[in-house]
Amino acid sequence: MKIRETHRNDFSISTDKDKLDILSIHKFLAEETDWANGIPMNTLKTSIENSLNFGLYYKNQQIGFARIISDYSTIAYLGDVYILKEYRGKGLSKWLINEIMEHPNLQGLRRWILLTDTAEWLYKKFGFTELPKPEFYMEKHNPNVYNGIDKINANNDV
Repeated sequence: MKIRETHRNDFSISTDKDKLDILSIHKFLAEETDWANGIPMNTLKTSIENSLNFGLYYKNQQIGFARIISDYSTIAYLGDVYILKEYRGKGLSKWLINEIMEHPNLQGLRRWILLTDTAEWLYKKFGFTELPKPEFYMEKHNPNVYNGIDKINANNDV
């Protein structure tokens, strides 16, 4: 897939995996989020390797991230979206989501999926809505996968 980059003054967004600061992403996700708290480094690396990644940079320093899991024809899952606190409130999250939604390989999809309990206002601007029929939604969820015995198994899987 062709690498895409956009620039705004000293900020840039890139889909180039080689530019990602994996240590920075891991630090934020493992320590600053509820959804990926304690994620093992190997698990993160595997998730990045198998996703379309969007790095957000200020003067080549990683300040944000998002990734897409998709078959590029029917469905996409948007996850691990963040922007460092000191860079929030500058319109960067809107720019990042816009770049994701406009990516040529993500056009014409039947469904987008997003799980969030923050920034609903942002995602609504891009057409995300609450589930109209939540009773149709099913999941198998292990919130403790990065803790205890599940954490040991996650590290050994890679």
